[in-house]
Amino acid sequence: MDGIKAYQENAVTTQSQGRLVVMLYEGAVKFLAQALEALEAGDDTRKGACIVKALAIINELDACLDTEAGGEVAMNLRRLYDFMSRHLQQANTRRDSQAVRDVIGLLEDLNEGWKAIAT
Repeated sequence: MDGIKAYQENAVTTQSQGRLVVMLYEGAVKFLAQALEALEAGDDTRKGACIVKALAIINELDACLDTEAGGEVAMNLRRLYDFMSRHLQQANTRRDSQAVRDVIGLLEDLNEGWKAIAT
């Protein structure tokens, strides 16, 4: 098991910053897809846990923004991350699958842009 963990850590630490952002977006989308599955299955505990994991990723993306260097683009991303966080918190309490889908769509759109930059 230690070999697998070392491989995973090495895979992350050797990526470019752009590729890491892509991986974070993909992780958030994966957790939100799992949240939708749990929501449809009526598993509120799993739904909540998956949304919390996606929120942690979104919060990390927000925390890493450099608004001085990134200017207006970084500020717009900050507002978008804030919107996503609020939307997911409401989706969690209201059991709103459409709100989760909305955030997935936003993350996928952003991810396409980052993929173009990271390659």
